[in-house]
Amino acid sequence: MTQAPAPADRLKVMFYVQHLLGIGHLARASRIASALAADGFEVAIVTGGLPVPGFPPPEIRHVALPAIATGDKGFSGLVDIDGHPVDGDFKTRRRDLLLSAFRDFAPDVLITEAFPFGRRQVRFELLPLLKEAIASVKRPLVLASIRDLLQERSKPGANEETVGLVETYFDAVLVHGDARFAKLEDSFPLQGEIADKIVYTGLVAAPPPAPASEIFDIVVSAGGGAVGMDLVRAAAGASDLLPKDLRWCIIAGPNLPDADFRELSGRASVNVEVFRFRKDFPSLLTGARLSVSQAGYNTVCDVLRAGVRSLLIPFTAGGETEQTARAMRLQERGRALMLTEAELGVDTMRASIEKALAAPAGDLPDLDLDGAHKTGAIIRDLLQRRV
Repeated sequence: MTQAPAPADRLKVMFYVQHLLGIGHLARASRIASALAADGFEVAIVTGGLPVPGFPPPEIRHVALPAIATGDKGFSGLVDIDGHPVDGDFKTRRRDLLLSAFRDFAPDVLITEAFPFGRRQVRFELLPLLKEAIASVKRPLVLASIRDLLQERSKPGANEETVGLVETYFDAVLVHGDARFAKLEDSFPLQGEIADKIVYTGLVAAPPPAPASEIFDIVVSAGGGAVGMDLVRAAAGASDLLPKDLRWCIIAGPNLPDADFRELSGRASVNVEVFRFRKDFPSLLTGARLSVSQAGYNTVCDVLRAGVRSLLIPFTAGGETEQTARAMRLQERGRALMLTEAELGVDTMRASIEKALAAPAGDLPDLDLDGAHKTGAIIRDLLQRRV
């Protein structure tokens, strides 16, 4: 663990998050952790994915387990940091390190990000953790932390298993969404069986950003970048076909392979700038005319916070449904235009950008974007009710 211990009277929260492909899960958990720390909690984030500069933020205590990632876009296998499949000994070592961190930190609150609604690949360490937590003399409040729209499960029995795990181990499920935009039952059909444990926090958006230090007409982003090359390549091609007075910022993402980034950087020109990462991304959106991106949770929250028009290309590899559901909701409300991955190309990107730039603002009610801050109040309330 890093960072000095906090005063003994502060409530302690251990937040487990495992990112496998992108960085969205880690970014959302980091936003919540920072808000909890600002609210007086002592927070430790346990991560198990590949290192991402800046996440978790430096003010948060960090426990880094030996890193794993998904072996492909379909999340069908786990590999270590060198790309080798993980074996039983590797899993045992991670489990033991996780249990040791739990015992050392002795949290008042244990939060698992995604699990048991997702991240079944890491049940080898989470089930032992949960069993130890609920058997502890100092039993922590156990919470699941999930986004508003889940990946729909096609495997028979998966939803029933989730319900069973919630009923056995969890005191509440924090849904980081606004029920006016999406309800849990929209993507989890057995929500009614655990309805008494569901708490909506609001969407977890970053705080309102500072004004943009640079002004770009079009900001193109690919999240973590691991699966965004087709998007940024099509956008770079479209920039050649659109008026040259448009100023472009293309953000490739920290996980875009180096060879792809070199290719993309070769497309830079007088009006097109290419970056791997921009820490001021939320600020850039406030000065832009259009955001072009995938439809991940965090990026959409940044778009909503900025109030910028958006063109969304949802990620669908491996049967993913969550981003498409989010993009369709925004398109139906006139707050975004959607282009599918199957349709994606230079010409369709150009046409969609032209259409999006000309579209009027839509009619979406003001959504609750303050979920990170409200999570602390919800946790305190849940703890109080246990007394």
